[in-house]
Amino acid sequence: MNRSILIVICDFLLISLLAFSTVDINKMTEQKIQRPPKLELATNQAAPDAGKDLAAVMRLALDEERKGRSQLVGELSHAREELGKQQALLSEREKQVQGFQQEVQSKEDQAQKLQQEQAGLQQQYATAQANLQSLNQQLQSSTAETVLSKEKLAAMEAELKKKLEDSSALQQQLAQLTQSNQAVLNDRQLLATQLQVAEAEKRSATEQVARMQDEVKAERVEKAKLAEGVKALASKSSELAQEVRENRPLAPNTIFNEFVTNRIDARFDAFRPGMLGADKRKETQTVLVSDGRNTFALSHVQDTPLTFWNPGTDWDGLSGTLTHNGVVVPIRSLSFHLQDPRVVLVPVTAAQARELGCKIYPISSDPFKFQDAVLVGTRENYYGECGFEIDMTTPDYLKLDRNILKGLFGKFNPSRGDLVLSRTGQLLGIMANSTYCMMIRNFDPAATFQFGQDVRQQHTGGTLAAFYAQVAQLPSKLQ
Repeated sequence: MNRSILIVICDFLLISLLAFSTVDINKMTEQKIQRPPKLELATNQAAPDAGKDLAAVMRLALDEERKGRSQLVGELSHAREELGKQQALLSEREKQVQGFQQEVQSKEDQAQKLQQEQAGLQQQYATAQANLQSLNQQLQSSTAETVLSKEKLAAMEAELKKKLEDSSALQQQLAQLTQSNQAVLNDRQLLATQLQVAEAEKRSATEQVARMQDEVKAERVEKAKLAEGVKALASKSSELAQEVRENRPLAPNTIFNEFVTNRIDARFDAFRPGMLGADKRKETQTVLVSDGRNTFALSHVQDTPLTFWNPGTDWDGLSGTLTHNGVVVPIRSLSFHLQDPRVVLVPVTAAQARELGCKIYPISSDPFKFQDAVLVGTRENYYGECGFEIDMTTPDYLKLDRNILKGLFGKFNPSRGDLVLSRTGQLLGIMANSTYCMMIRNFDPAATFQFGQDVRQQHTGGTLAAFYAQVAQLPSKLQ
């Protein structure tokens, strides 16, 4: 039901209820109060007007309902028409789809037939190829047989012709041989004579070959002797070249430049807690020296925190490093030279030496080869030429001849700890004091301190005091 019709019906019912309730109220009020005639007339006239209005409203609602129904009927018929059209279109599309499906099925059947035909054609093609190959082989065989037959015929003709020619030639040769038979007999006698001469010459040639072989053997022996002589001469020449290099003096500038390139920085640290300023650090410069078996870094004891005194200092910890071109290796131990404990030796392994990458100086094999040497400062950048003389009272030391001093760079003032290099670039020794140079011939240690954070068990104080007493017993000129 339409909403507007429902509203109209509700209004109609409400108006009817009000009309009937008004009449009952008027009857009840007449018993108590007499109402004016106008009001009663108005009340009695309300019912017919309400009925008219209600009828009009009902008619209006009915008209609207009819209009709506007719509109719905029109829309329904339109929808039915559209539905019919859609159904017709759908049926047409279904027919088209069926047609397409039939056409696709037909195409598939045709494709299958074509594939079958293609397979048959491929088989026929393969058969045809096989037949063609067979025919080609037969053709080649027949062609070869034909060519061979022609060749055989030509060969037979040529052979026949050749035999005829040979027959005539043989007849001619027979006549010639008959004529030359006598000449051959004559030549035979001559050849026999020549054969005897040739055999004699052969014997002579054999003897000559034997003599030549003996000469070749003798010549080979001579060449072997010459080769040995050449080898010996080459060995001697290399030895002579080595000797020349060893005996050729280098310029002091060259020696110092080589020292600057290969020097290493040594740092030593000693620790003793409990006292203000007890820790010590010393730094110096040195080089690596080798006796052919072991390698060490040399330094003077004054360039380390260790001091010879009585009583000596008992250190709690010792450490140090060697540095060259940014490469740092730790110091594991430190030894004191047996000949003079003021010379300290820092052992360097072969791996550490390769890691540092600097030159290893050999010990001078003949320290008295040259009168002068080159002295290089390890704490200050100076070097110069100086002469050394032998002091018979101190055979292990060389005395610096201060009358022959020639400083070449820096403030030249020789002091203890300076390195002395021979004119061939080998290590001669180290200055024990400002006058005497201790010659380095070996690396025999008198005592060794192992570096570490706790060296108290090594009793460094007693060892340093003993070395102090040993140095005090040396001649005063060596102290």
